[in-house]
Amino acid sequence: MSEHKGIIAVISGPSGVGKSTICRKIAGKLNAYLSVSVTTRPKSDLEEDGKDYWFLTRDEFQKQIEDGNLLEYADVFDNLYGTPKDKTDEALKAGKTVILEIDVQGGKQVKRIYPDTTMIFILPPTHEELSQRLDGRGRDKAEAAGKRLGCAGTEIAAAWQDYENMVINDKLEQAVDEILEIIKNKIGE
Repeated sequence: MSEHKGIIAVISGPSGVGKSTICRKIAGKLNAYLSVSVTTRPKSDLEEDGKDYWFLTRDEFQKQIEDGNLLEYADVFDNLYGTPKDKTDEALKAGKTVILEIDVQGGKQVKRIYPDTTMIFILPPTHEELSQRLDGRGRDKAEAAGKRLGCAGTEIAAAWQDYENMVINDKLEQAVDEILEIIKNKIGE
């Protein structure tokens, strides 16, 4: 039996801010369940189905929606993303901390279902730094990277409305430590 009841921590932030790296580190340090999202976007050569994402066709994704199997879902840059509800519920029942790496729109959906969710938004140190990180990833074409950068301001503004914790990812280990402290404080409540 777990020493604490399971909690959900939503971790959001603009593309390129370091969410995936931070979430993996947090999950490892807390022995938490890091949710694997479903998506309709194409799998890159470096990604593994079931580890990075569950890659679905649009029809398969639609079936998940119809069957009520998604905790939240959104259309992001012309691809669908969602969080499997069954896996989240299993981890919570087991007393696990659940880390959801999702966008602001999805975070708001989760907060409505699970009001005790801890909402954490990761900010870049500067707009210029975020632009450099996006360019350095090499995953996006210039047009897509520009679109992601353009959406960052809107996403950050929305986060100030709905997220109680804002963490600047200037130094990775410091950001990880800050987020660990936020989650540990929630567990201790």
